[in-house]
Amino acid sequence: MRIALLACVVGAALIAAACGGGDNDSSQSQSASAPGGASAPNATPPLSLAAQVGAKMFFDKTLSGSGAISCATCHSPDFAYGPPNGLAVQLGGVDDNTPGVRAVPSLRYKEFTPAYADLADNPDGVTPPGPGGGFTWDGRVSTLADQAKIPLLSTFEMANSSPDAVVNAIKVGPYGALFKQAFGNNAFDDPANAFNLAVSALQKYQQEDPDFHPYTSKFDVLRHNRGNYLTAQEMHGLQLFNDENKGNCIACHLSGNAAGGSVAPFTDYSFEAVAVPRNMDIPANADATHFDMGLCQAAETGHTPANSAKFCGMFKTPTLRNVATRQTFFHNGVFHTLRDVVEFYNKRDTNPELFYSKASDGSVNIYDDLPAQYQPNIDMTVPVVHTRGAAPSMTEQDVDDLVAFLGTLTDGFQPPAK
Repeated sequence: MRIALLACVVGAALIAAACGGGDNDSSQSQSASAPGGASAPNATPPLSLAAQVGAKMFFDKTLSGSGAISCATCHSPDFAYGPPNGLAVQLGGVDDNTPGVRAVPSLRYKEFTPAYADLADNPDGVTPPGPGGGFTWDGRVSTLADQAKIPLLSTFEMANSSPDAVVNAIKVGPYGALFKQAFGNNAFDDPANAFNLAVSALQKYQQEDPDFHPYTSKFDVLRHNRGNYLTAQEMHGLQLFNDENKGNCIACHLSGNAAGGSVAPFTDYSFEAVAVPRNMDIPANADATHFDMGLCQAAETGHTPANSAKFCGMFKTPTLRNVATRQTFFHNGVFHTLRDVVEFYNKRDTNPELFYSKASDGSVNIYDDLPAQYQPNIDMTVPVVHTRGAAPSMTEQDVDDLVAFLGTLTDGFQPPAK
């Protein structure tokens, strides 16, 4: 069933392309209403006043304790609203030099993310309900507005001393009048309410600005029946993506019948424990007793290692859209190339010595970033082959082809003139 979802999307697109549905197909999406109610091709509706406030906030460095970083510093528009560098964790704090503890995710394609639930319905309609949804790597909040509060107040991110500090910076800043225009002349009277209005403005900006969900990749051109520009290598990579016995990426990274219809967000919002290697580039990991175990430590969702041991080691499945633009991967930024990520899935258990640290006796500390009592939670589905030294699911050429396909999920593709 999961394979059929993507196969139907691609199959229909290929048929349309063969029947003359090229890049000038009349089915190409038209714009929403232009200002004044007229309809115009490719017109973008203007942002609401609240979203305009959010746009100002997103790039405002005065909303940080250091005065040196904004939301866009870590969520760069030039990098699909993800980090603009290869650091495992970004630097922040009042000194602008305090390291974080997790890699920064992209803010693109969040519009259909459901609220967290221990028993969330899987969008594929087949897999039994399990933990899914929510924002951040551990699903701890249920809206983009609540997510925005985390970096604004975190001591190692934007490091504001209090919500009032955020509100005051907006109030005395160049768009304070715009804030009152959007939310009323009394918007600043209650600082607590003003803070909630501020983060709601950031949410509005991310929801309304199409740059947060453009759907302009080479794959989208195919998906919308506007021609197939995938190379033979990329098409083979797509087959591997679907193949239950090869890449099997489709098991977690496609939900064509999710809340957005057939938008293919390339995530099912589920949580999985894939046992990525410990990353010693994260300063917190210098403490041998420190383990980031994800979902079971998300107190906001009612979890602790004591009452939710079965969730330890689980992190939320990210979208694969624009994954080729990233320079760090997984929650701890341990890998720096997309090929290394695919190789990890392919050879994690057949060749663990390629990824994990070694003990003093030369043995491999397999699954070295998850305490032994939680290792039964680790996902063992394909492409994992369980026998050490056995042939992995994919050949080296397969890995290259799958990586090539993942590159077709990068936004901004322009079909050639002919």
